[in-house]
Amino acid sequence: MILAHCIRLDPNKIQATHLARAAGTARFAYNWALAEWQRQYEACKVDPALPKPNEAALRRQLNAVKRAQFPWMLEVTKNAPQMAIIQLGRAFQNFFEKRARYPRFRRKGIDDRFTLSNDQFRIDRKRIRIPKLGWVKMREVLRFTGRIVCATVSRTAEHWYASITVDTQDVQRSQAENQGAVGVDFGVAHLAALSTGEKVAGPKALRTLLDRLRRLSRSLSRKARGSCNRKKAKAKLARLHARIANVRANGLHQLSAHITRRFHTIGIEDLHVKGMLANRCLSRAIADMGFAELRRQLAYKAQRRGGQVVVIDRWYPSSKTCSCCLHELEVLDLGTRQWTCPGCGTLHDRDVNAAINLRNRAVSSTASACGGEGAGLVREAQGETSPGEAGIQRKVNFA
Repeated sequence: MILAHCIRLDPNKIQATHLARAAGTARFAYNWALAEWQRQYEACKVDPALPKPNEAALRRQLNAVKRAQFPWMLEVTKNAPQMAIIQLGRAFQNFFEKRARYPRFRRKGIDDRFTLSNDQFRIDRKRIRIPKLGWVKMREVLRFTGRIVCATVSRTAEHWYASITVDTQDVQRSQAENQGAVGVDFGVAHLAALSTGEKVAGPKALRTLLDRLRRLSRSLSRKARGSCNRKKAKAKLARLHARIANVRANGLHQLSAHITRRFHTIGIEDLHVKGMLANRCLSRAIADMGFAELRRQLAYKAQRRGGQVVVIDRWYPSSKTCSCCLHELEVLDLGTRQWTCPGCGTLHDRDVNAAINLRNRAVSSTASACGGEGAGLVREAQGETSPGEAGIQRKVNFA
């Protein structure tokens, strides 16, 4: 199993400057390779005899010219530019296979990161050794044991983090308590409603800190470009954005760990979040909840505990179907939070009723996994582990 542990670094000023220089070198190499890739691709259209661009050829091309044209690259580890070009090749592969959008140029202050292969660094308890820099302190020890795959060093709001990816089999996780199956209905008023009747309020980090965010954004816009005051205001705003992300991630980790610890089978709905964000009245609240991240965490945490997450088809009318007699309403407005079934007269809470239907559908799909009734509407979520680069974005460790 591939796991990533994101650890905060504690560099001194000289080390922080070197890390920023390495991140800048990686960003320059990525942008240079992307521009060169585009140039060579356009040349191939004119002359089909020319070879098509690829990341291996671009790496050799950069190695041939960097000593003469970019001598400052030699001041940092050679992994910084080389791994950046390898990542560009993966980005193009994902684009060609329609798994991601077309690669874009990296920007300073947003994409400050570089990656090290496993033969270029060492870890000794609370220290990591980076080439041409030396030992840098870490805030905690690496949790997992196994073969270290890579490490990505990144900066978020003036703090440096090392996301260390490990291929391990030694993951000590107790099995789920197996309290049966549960349906989880995601919402805006409450982050999640369980089929047991429990409702979990989301952290709503953006909503809580929105006034302060607006104030700091206005303060930044009034500062003169290039001034020291603007740099300080920008750092304050970045710290606030990082805090919002951390509060949201912490709430999602606690909820996903609580659910996977209790239940063996978890039924959720395949929400079309991109379409939901088109609602201008609810888009901010929907984005503040983090539905996609919660689904991802449920999938890999359930897998680690021996459970499963069953994803119900998005067109299944979970909210409009009575969980008692299966009567389906023709219309149910979004503002209607409770409704009475005209078939059996049961008063339903909209979210809890939807969660019960999701649980029932997940149980029936598990029983008919060989192709019985309902098997076509349900699919089991693949357990997703967090890759090294994705782990950079989460400053809260695995729950």
